[in-house]
Amino acid sequence: MMMSRLLAFLLAALFLTAPAVAADAELAKLARASGTPDIPGLKIVWLAPWGDVRNARAWRNIIVHQTEGPAGSARGGAQAQAKNPTRRGVTIWVETDGTVYWAVAENLVPTHGDGANRNDNKYIDNRPTYRQVVRDNSIGVEFAGNYPDVTAAPTEAQVAAWKILVKVLRARYDIPAGRVYAHNWIDYKDARYCEGCTLTTLAREWGE
Repeated sequence: MMMSRLLAFLLAALFLTAPAVAADAELAKLARASGTPDIPGLKIVWLAPWGDVRNARAWRNIIVHQTEGPAGSARGGAQAQAKNPTRRGVTIWVETDGTVYWAVAENLVPTHGDGANRNDNKYIDNRPTYRQVVRDNSIGVEFAGNYPDVTAAPTEAQVAAWKILVKVLRARYDIPAGRVYAHNWIDYKDARYCEGCTLTTLAREWGE
């Protein structure tokens, strides 16, 4: 009787996990594509289509930023970034409604981060990040909308989009969850709030 229950439990667990495994495999396949793929669960505005992933920079890290702009500002920021890819900004912008703007070709390096100058171990051990997690090896994602209250949390739509987007980025560039960093974790930023911390903590939890 006990064996029958155990078998039933294992079969039920397999039945529930199989669709999730298949979905992750399909997402990983899409993450290696070229062009402007439709990724389930994400609305992406492609200002810079993907090329052959083998020609992308060897991104080793993901840096999560938050901009002190109002709702609706991601579109303008992304468009300005697309016109001048190496200006101060990032490759990917996320609006408060969850829309993702891919603004910069993945072989170009926008100016973001301050050179990984944080070394006080306030949030994480900075020994492996100090002067090492920098713009040249880190792809940046900017979440808009924390204005006028910089302490405002990301929206539910942003969190939902991020849950998929971070999987895509990690699969495309083979980045482990432990190499997703909040901007405040690696640079000395605005002391009023922890930039990118909530989203980065979620990404690491999802990746475990």
